[in-house]
Amino acid sequence: MKTKILLPLLAAAFGCAALPAAHAEDNWVVRFGAHVVDPKSDNGTLAGMKAHINNDTKPSASLEYMFNPNVGLDVLAALPFKHDVKLNGQKAASTKHLPPTIGVNYHFMPEAQISPFVGVGVNYTHFFDEKGRGILKGAKVQIDDSWGVAAHAGLDFKLSDKWLITADVRWIDIESDVKVGGAKVGKAKVDPWVYGLSFGYRF
Repeated sequence: MKTKILLPLLAAAFGCAALPAAHAEDNWVVRFGAHVVDPKSDNGTLAGMKAHINNDTKPSASLEYMFNPNVGLDVLAALPFKHDVKLNGQKAASTKHLPPTIGVNYHFMPEAQISPFVGVGVNYTHFFDEKGRGILKGAKVQIDDSWGVAAHAGLDFKLSDKWLITADVRWIDIESDVKVGGAKVGKAKVDPWVYGLSFGYRF
C-alpha cells in the first residue's frame, strides 16, 4: 500500500522539474535551524506492553529548489535524533534515527512579507544504535527502517530580498517492526509531529 502511494508522490516531485523557472537567479533557499520530533502519545503495543517514545530536538537544515515562484522541491536533513522507549512506564530501550524527507511545497504568496505554504512528500527513517535499557538491559533490540508519507505546512517571514525566517510543521508516517533477541515483539507507531524554526537565505 505504501509503495502505491509513494511512487506517484516521487513522480510528482521530480516531474516538477519540467516547470519553467521564473528567475535566472535566487532559485535556491537554504535554511538552518532546529526541529523537534514529537511522537504521538500512543506508540503501539510491544510484547503485550504499552509503548511510549519521548521527543527530541536537534539542529536541522533544508535546501529548497524553486522551479517557479510558487513551487519548490524541498529536502530536509538533521543531526541524529535520540529517543527513549518505555514499556508500561518502565525504561526499556533507546535508539537514534535519521529521518531525511523530500517533498514538493506550494507557496501561496511568494512576494508577500508573510507567505504560507503547504507540501507533501516522502520520508525514509533509518534507526540505529538501538540498545536495551532497564527491563531489557543486555537484550538485543532492533528497529526496522521505515518509509512513509510526509505532510508539510509553514510560514515564510521575509526579512529582506535574501533573508527570511521559516516556521513549519510536518506530520510523518513512521511505523517500524521491533525485534528483541531476533523475535518480533510488535510494531512501533511513531507518527510524529515535527516542529521547526529556521533562518533562510536565497541565492
